[in-house]
Amino acid sequence: MRRVRNFSIIAHIDHGKSTLADRFIQQAGLVSERELGEQMLDNLDIERERGITIKSQTVNLPYTAPDGSAYELNLIDTPGHVDFSYEVSRALASCEGVLLLVDASQGVQAQTVANLYAALEHDLVILPVINKIDLPVADIPRAREQIESDLGLDGSAAWQVSGKTGVGVPELLQAIVEHIPPPQDRSQEPLQALIFDAHYDAFRGAVISCRVFAGRVRPGDEIRLMSTGRNYRVEEVGVFRLKRVPREELAAGDVGYLIAGIKTVSDTRVGDTITLAEQPAAAPLPGFREMKPVVFSSLYPIASDDYLSLADALEKYKLNDAALTYQKDSSAALGQGFRCGFLGLLHLEIVQERLEREFDQAILMTAPSVQYRFTLNDGTQVVIDNPAHYPDPGSIRKAEEPYIRATIISPDRYLGALMKLCLDRRGTNSDLQFLSPGRAQLRFDLPLGEVIYDFYDRLKSVTQGYGSFDYELIDYRESDLCKLDILVNGERVDALSIIVFRERARARALVACERLKEEIPRQQFKIAIQGAIGGQIIARSTVQPYRKDVTAKCYGGDVTRKRKLLEKQKKGKKRMKLVGDVEIPQSAFVAVLKTDED
Repeated sequence: MRRVRNFSIIAHIDHGKSTLADRFIQQAGLVSERELGEQMLDNLDIERERGITIKSQTVNLPYTAPDGSAYELNLIDTPGHVDFSYEVSRALASCEGVLLLVDASQGVQAQTVANLYAALEHDLVILPVINKIDLPVADIPRAREQIESDLGLDGSAAWQVSGKTGVGVPELLQAIVEHIPPPQDRSQEPLQALIFDAHYDAFRGAVISCRVFAGRVRPGDEIRLMSTGRNYRVEEVGVFRLKRVPREELAAGDVGYLIAGIKTVSDTRVGDTITLAEQPAAAPLPGFREMKPVVFSSLYPIASDDYLSLADALEKYKLNDAALTYQKDSSAALGQGFRCGFLGLLHLEIVQERLEREFDQAILMTAPSVQYRFTLNDGTQVVIDNPAHYPDPGSIRKAEEPYIRATIISPDRYLGALMKLCLDRRGTNSDLQFLSPGRAQLRFDLPLGEVIYDFYDRLKSVTQGYGSFDYELIDYRESDLCKLDILVNGERVDALSIIVFRERARARALVACERLKEEIPRQQFKIAIQGAIGGQIIARSTVQPYRKDVTAKCYGGDVTRKRKLLEKQKKGKKRMKLVGDVEIPQSAFVAVLKTDED
């Protein structure tokens, strides 16, 4: 037990967590030089393409100290993006200490501060590390100063490493052994193991990642999952060393995997406690805080026959991503589907891409929205995340929308552009602080509905990539909201309805109408695309019809002959419009989601 260390790497996006983890793997000799790649722990294709970590991954590193004693280090690599902070909180629950990485060129950023607070909440030992010291623009004294002033940690004690070249990595591994405490020896108590992740293997069932806090578990033991009370026989236990390596047992303090032939995915819950059926623990371990989704969108299969396979794919996906919530939904335009809740727009994109790639699903998403709260005339409160359930406008006494407190850290030369961006998004309550010469922290209260669209992309472009952003939900505030409907050929398309701030409704309607006009194919009759609030039309564009020149055979003669043919054609088109059905292509739904700047 004294030779085990459990630690995690936390930092802002792109501060080099995965690259440092690669150097640890290289030092431990888990892969040969020939097999060594970049970001060894990012094993999803989408992680490699985007260059971000989405899933926390664990790896067991054998380490021999200079005095010859052998240690086992369990490293949990975490994501940096604000949308995946729930992955970080799950990783921290399995550790005794963390490495807090700070980029030597960029210094302390918004997520660095947020992750520090998360580590303090779990009462962990924090080792500050300055990474990327090999960069020509590395400013180590400034990074030390920021660690002291912004984080309140001892900057002079921060270790200096380069995740790229490997400088300082052996010293850092020794520091982990010396400064991070070993787990408590509770191996004689009844088994308590916390599930912090799981994935589905088509041949073996659910593969559970767990941290053992007390007791031991061996193959052949009968275990019980405490939330469901179901028993299973353990087939295999082991540790992750890039591949699954079987072991004879997992004891208190170990982080590893467990396979027990669990076929039904819904039985495996992240945050659940595993115990032995014969000698159960008195109480389960405290699980994780339920993540509250903030962005909602509906998922529909493109072919209605694929509904059941989409339901199956979502159930398996949920095993690996505990923050996704979903329930059944249906739409007049798109048929049966699911209403899903996400932690942010990047999370929504990743879910969509992973469902398409890993589960071969062809899906269509509706416009993202947030949860609004309405107080009706009779005093009842309703919470709505789907525009289809918008209450009768005459019965609404008060409408409220969620607000967030955004913290933006950026070089002070971009302050003007940032202020304008936040004020354009109805930001209030601004607070400006200068953290150090040339660096400012800006705080704004913003409506969440304005942020979920493209705020993060706009922030990155106005600060040329130097701005960092973190947010927390604060409360609901009263607002003038309305439901914007899109009508195509006089028919309301429920999948395109959105709830918007009234002053922004016309601008949003115009953009949606123009986008649809480009995407909907021309017919033999005129198609009107309209934006409406209730019965009032506030925007319109028209798809012009194909026209046959019926007057071509009239050469000269009385004008009434031409008029008669044109009138006949007009009547035909009118009749066609009444019976004609307009098919809206999938690309049109996607086009409406895009913002003006795209």
